[in-house]
Amino acid sequence: MGGGAQRSCAYVSLVTNDDFAVGARVLAKSIAAAGCRYPLVVLTTFEGETLAPLRALGCDVRLVSPPQVSDGFKQRHAREQVHGKAPFTKGNKPAFHNPLDNFAKLELWRLTEFETLVFLDADTMMLRSCDRLFDYPAFSAAPNVYAEVADFNRMNSGVFVAKPSEATYAAMLERLDAPNAFWRRTDQTFLQDFYPDWHGLPYTYNALQYVYFQLPELWNWPELKLLHFQYEKPWQADHPKRAQLQPLIDLWQHMDATGALLAEGPHTRPAGA
Repeated sequence: MGGGAQRSCAYVSLVTNDDFAVGARVLAKSIAAAGCRYPLVVLTTFEGETLAPLRALGCDVRLVSPPQVSDGFKQRHAREQVHGKAPFTKGNKPAFHNPLDNFAKLELWRLTEFETLVFLDADTMMLRSCDRLFDYPAFSAAPNVYAEVADFNRMNSGVFVAKPSEATYAAMLERLDAPNAFWRRTDQTFLQDFYPDWHGLPYTYNALQYVYFQLPELWNWPELKLLHFQYEKPWQADHPKRAQLQPLIDLWQHMDATGALLAEGPHTRPAGA
């Protein structure tokens, strides 16, 4: 990476409850296993014992407050309101998912000591170094493709490249809580609206787990950089799609237990591939 060693860059993730702290723990292990040169900053909206493993792994854990929004905004984006107006029909969000928490992701634009940030959701896992992402322009994100190829025109906010800026943050807050604003898929809908000309990343930098069984022709293990466990999480004891996703769950659990990918890499091909 040209000049990368001299740049101030970091990976960033967000933890808003104990469950996502578990996810971030494996994300941190996978970043180390991939040999990345940049640190992981973990933004957290709470303090608790589940954050101790992140600090032990060398993460820069920072307590942040979510953006200040109106009571009306909070009511419109409460779990029952969001899921009631825009129900998920293709997968299941676990009970610990609070849509309002997603907006705390915007706090990363205040990390102005960094030149470039790569955001990774806490339910992602790195398979190969993603340091090359720091050379992509801001704002870059991968497509939200997991059910059909037509979804390549929609953004997924689980992985993106951003340039921190207090001015950008202020502009975001002004638009975020506009009168009667309702962001159907919370931060994802908001960011696509704020960055209508977003740059597209290869989907291999944000391989959504449903691609494994819904679009198996796109699932090529040697090309994948980041695995994203959207909807159900691999640490759920009551995982409703375990039969379809067992190889991916095994991969995550092995990383958690050993800090390494499976010894010979994942070779299981999805059905129909």
